[in-house]
Amino acid sequence: MQNKKLELEIKERLSNYRELISTYQIPDNKKAVIQILNSFLPFIALWVLMYFTYNWSILLTIGLGIINSFFLVRIFIIQHDCGHQSFFKSKRLNNIMGTFCSFFSSIPYKYWSKVHNFHHGHNGQLEVREVGDIPTLTVNEFRERNWFGRFRYKIWRMPFITFIIAPIFYFIVSNRIPMFRDKMKNIRALTWTQIRNNLLIVLVYTGLALLLGVKKFFLIQFFLVVGFGIIAFWFFYVQHQHEMSYKHWKENWDYLLSAIKGSTYYKLPKVFQWLTGNIGIHHIHHLSSLIPNYNLEKCMREKPILTKYVTVVTFRESLKMINNKLWDEDTERMVSFTEFYRKEALRAA
Repeated sequence: MQNKKLELEIKERLSNYRELISTYQIPDNKKAVIQILNSFLPFIALWVLMYFTYNWSILLTIGLGIINSFFLVRIFIIQHDCGHQSFFKSKRLNNIMGTFCSFFSSIPYKYWSKVHNFHHGHNGQLEVREVGDIPTLTVNEFRERNWFGRFRYKIWRMPFITFIIAPIFYFIVSNRIPMFRDKMKNIRALTWTQIRNNLLIVLVYTGLALLLGVKKFFLIQFFLVVGFGIIAFWFFYVQHQHEMSYKHWKENWDYLLSAIKGSTYYKLPKVFQWLTGNIGIHHIHHLSSLIPNYNLEKCMREKPILTKYVTVVTFRESLKMINNKLWDEDTERMVSFTEFYRKEALRAA
């Protein structure tokens, strides 16, 4: 009852959210160019340093790689905004820049953008929860699974699998073949675009490997992409797997509530907010994907009402979210396996 009252208040107080965010949706080409320079130049410089330190200090190379993984995140945020057509004023420039970024991130530009934009339009809908999101079972679904089905899901939700193995699989397999054909319309039309983008990435990587050394190039690039993937999966988890999230079947789903309740504000130190392109301000990003990342902080600062009802999470608090495993439709919150089995014992008593 209290939850429904809060939802009604959110819908009433933020009924004019489109008006509140409209001025922040205008791209600024000058800010875009500055972000390109302060993202790509440090990344390339650190990549070169990794290349030259590789032969005499692996530890130093790894240290540089950890830092550079964050700059790769920042480059991907540019690709991400281009996919939303929010980074530049020109659609053509967005598509050129987005494709260029894909050579660094190794993520095919148009295919990923299609999947991600679908996620924005359906975030929190239980029918399509696996598209662009981390697969999550409801309590009822987990209860109905046999022992092997539960075992498989528990394996999937182990932190090592979710945040290390899954990103590797995602980059090697998921982005190379068309997925979600039964969930998304017109995804088949992007098949050749995806294949073409992947072939271009292979050609660029092959050329650089032959020029710089196959083993050294691929080890450095693999380390960077995996580091970037771990960071990206962790952020996505924190943004949508918090305890008081928002997950409903389509008939009861609401776009505004999915943005405000279904996304967090991941409040990080300024340097990490900058390195991750303000993507932690995720509730405003989900209110409108047309707001470029360089306008998100300004929007949040100047329109505090947009953050009034949002779950704010610090890094320390986010670590506790690893225990969030299942969506409980009755209480409308994420619960742990321990909590599930405790309630099951009470039900059986």
